[in-house]
Amino acid sequence: MSGAAAAARETGARLARAEPLNATLHWSQELLDAEAARVDGAAAPGPLGGMPIAVKDNIVTVEQPTTCGSRILEGYVSPYTATAVERLRAAGAMVAAKTNLDEFAMGSSTEHSAFGRVKHPLDPVRVPGGSSGGSAALVAAGVVPAALGSETGGSVRQPASFCGVVGVKPSYGRVSRYGLVAFGSSLDCISVFGRTVDDAARVLSAMSGSDPLDATTLDRPPMELSDTLGDLQGITVGLPKEYYPADLDPGVAAALRRTQNLLRDLGAELREVALPNSAYAVPTYYIVAPAEAAANLARYDGVRYGRRRVGGDGDIRGLYQATRGEGFGAEVRRRILVGTYVLSSGYYEAYYRKAQQVRALIADDFRRAFASGVDLLLTPTTPTPAFRAGEKTEDPVAMYLADIFVSAVSLAGLPALSLPAGRSEGLPVGAQLIAPFFEEPRLLAAAGALERVLSAEAEVR
Repeated sequence: MSGAAAAARETGARLARAEPLNATLHWSQELLDAEAARVDGAAAPGPLGGMPIAVKDNIVTVEQPTTCGSRILEGYVSPYTATAVERLRAAGAMVAAKTNLDEFAMGSSTEHSAFGRVKHPLDPVRVPGGSSGGSAALVAAGVVPAALGSETGGSVRQPASFCGVVGVKPSYGRVSRYGLVAFGSSLDCISVFGRTVDDAARVLSAMSGSDPLDATTLDRPPMELSDTLGDLQGITVGLPKEYYPADLDPGVAAALRRTQNLLRDLGAELREVALPNSAYAVPTYYIVAPAEAAANLARYDGVRYGRRRVGGDGDIRGLYQATRGEGFGAEVRRRILVGTYVLSSGYYEAYYRKAQQVRALIADDFRRAFASGVDLLLTPTTPTPAFRAGEKTEDPVAMYLADIFVSAVSLAGLPALSLPAGRSEGLPVGAQLIAPFFEEPRLLAAAGALERVLSAEAEVR
């Protein structure tokens, strides 16, 4: 049996054992074997050499349905495959499964899937984070070494922190969005989970680069992998004071202090910086993203897209109401309503335009920090470890505040990653590194150096 075929069989066995997590929506051994045969039939193994990769179910493929975790797309099969997936296959990867997610990627806990919540791989009463919780859970459970998620406002970094894996959000425009079902078009990024920084970096490199099918990709070549830094001599790391509040979870605070000490040991200089408009990131995000979602999800009406339901008197309005009312879950309906409101006549200037102005101020904060001589920023990824299922579902604002340390980066379009940095109450805690625009090689090299020290420290303990 070839290496790819053996990997496909082993991955299938692991996927079967992981079924209690409810992290997958579509997978089969037959499709895995077909992926292995394709890899074995290639002229060269490619840089990913048969690596099994899970794909979030809002990234289209022709072999499996793409449901976005929603009843309105139940059973939908795309006529084409996303550019990012095509590039990974060309690099020798195997698509192992389509993963569960918050419906249309709207959520922070993967409790809003129409197909049931995803369980945390270490504690089933906890959430894995969201919206890419299924992908995070599979990597954390050791089922696959890497997985694709999508980031609109932290949906890879936050679950990476909760599950104790690496999560990388690229710069906006680094990876093609062609084939990613749109949520917030000015924010969405296909992003990567990895068991290690190297796993995530290899996947990101393979799928990066300009794409004529996506006008938002920048006309730059694929990201080159840089050697992991042995130390961080000459690197200045900024500590945004707004990201270290007095009421930060004690375990998270302790993990970040330890990470800061390790950075100093590696030769980095640490300096406090200010990002004064960060306090407005969550309200700004929850105006901009729902507004774009309301526009993007208008197509799911039972005529153009979506499973058609007949309602009312059988007229077009009744069709729309029945299709959207039954097909969309409560969180998606809430965000469509918010987005429609902030875009409506009389409220557009007060809400949407103002939010876009504040978004520009948030981006300016980051530009000033990096212009001051800071190479990277270090923050907590989340204010707490993973919370219990049901703990925040009745309070949407409390759920939204789980994104408080990740949403500003998305608004600014910058690259960032979450790296496992310790534990709080026995649960993983992530440290977030943020880099200037299109400086992913710097980000990944520094994270790799830090990862080695953190791993060595963990082995000693």
